[in-house]
Amino acid sequence: QVQVVQSGGGSVQAGESLRLSCAVSGDIFSLRALGWYRQAPGKEREVVAVYSSTSRTTYGDTVKDRFTISRDNDRNAAFLQMSNLKPEDTAVYICNAIVRKTPTNEYSYWSQGTQVTVSS
Repeated sequence: QVQVVQSGGGSVQAGESLRLSCAVSGDIFSLRALGWYRQAPGKEREVVAVYSSTSRTTYGDTVKDRFTISRDNDRNAAFLQMSNLKPEDTAVYICNAIVRKTPTNEYSYWSQGTQVTVSS
C-alpha cells in the first residue's frame, strides 16, 4: 500500500511564506515524479510544481517566480517553499506521486490535501 502524506498549510497574510512537505511510503519500485497541484472553488485543478525522477522541475506560470520545489531522494520526500504569497494563491493544495511498483507499471497517488488561505 502506497501512501502520500503531506503537512503544512494554514492561513497567512499576503507577502508571507509557507512551506509544504510531502512524503511517500509503501512498496515502491521507483518514484517517477512528486509534486503539488491546487484547486480553488469553482476553478479547475492546476499544476503548481513538479519534480521528476530526472531532477527536472516544472512550475505553473503564476507561481514560477515565487515558489520553489526541492527533493530529498533518500526519503522519497519533497518540499514546496512558497514565498510572497498572494490572495490568488488561496486554494486546496494536494501532493501527487507517480509511482512505479514494477519496472513498467505506473500509478498515481494523491495526498489528503490541505487548505492554504492568503489574506490581504
